[in-house]
Amino acid sequence: MIAVIVSMTGFGQAARNTRGFRLQVEIRSVNHRYGEISLRLPKEYAHLEEELKRETRQAVKRGRVDAFVSVEAESGVHGTVDVNWRLADQYIEAAGRLSERYQLANTLTVKDLLAVPGMILSEAVQSSGENAAVDLSHDLLECFKDALTGLITMRKAEGSHLLDDFSLRLAVLEDIHGKLRLLAPFVTEFFREKLSQRMKELLGEGNLDEQRIAAEAAIFAERSNVDEELTRLASHFQQFRSLLKGMEPSGRKLDFLLQEMNREANTIGAKGNNAGMASLIVDLKAELEKLREQVQNIE
Repeated sequence: MIAVIVSMTGFGQAARNTRGFRLQVEIRSVNHRYGEISLRLPKEYAHLEEELKRETRQAVKRGRVDAFVSVEAESGVHGTVDVNWRLADQYIEAAGRLSERYQLANTLTVKDLLAVPGMILSEAVQSSGENAAVDLSHDLLECFKDALTGLITMRKAEGSHLLDDFSLRLAVLEDIHGKLRLLAPFVTEFFREKLSQRMKELLGEGNLDEQRIAAEAAIFAERSNVDEELTRLASHFQQFRSLLKGMEPSGRKLDFLLQEMNREANTIGAKGNNAGMASLIVDLKAELEKLREQVQNIE
């Protein structure tokens, strides 16, 4: 099996025409710390909500998902319309009572009546009650699955680009790590030379206490030793690569590893009181921040 890094951002859509209706589904996902699903369904299909959410949860482990579902009668298919006479009678009667009670002119027009929701009925609307909703449930579910497939395809494609970027940035981090490892043994010697020069300036050549310098250098060497931090940092790089090759969603674990890498970088920077190491640590932390921004997109 090939490891797949999946992005949390993506979009999928699908549509199909069936039995005089057009079904349309749009699904988009964005970054989110956890998994969150929001569905917008026509009320007559509300009974499908849990099933659609279950399908989504099986495909999307992390991220916010918004799905929009619409079911509309195809124009021109049913050809005839009718008036909701019962609603019209009730509306006109109510308007008459208002006019009589408050002594208002009754200026109700056909245009006013046509603007009332539900006043005009087509054959499609009249036949789109509960039974029609049940009949279209299977089609709607299949249409939703098609859109979900499109979403996952895009998330995987984006994840593939992120994987390439991760590999490049890890190579940069490992190069900086190698330079730090080469420089670390010389930090104590730099300190010793700096200390000797300072004491020469203060005491003169003949008054140097070599034992005192050696003792101070030994104390500094112990305090500035970063071997453990460099070893742990190398281990974190290896774990990061392993997670990228895994088959399970790894966004949270990668984010945690980057926090640990930053912690090691801060410690190395604090211990290695040296301009060369400080410059490398700045580069290291800059690359880690770029990597962290990208990891926020991973499922």
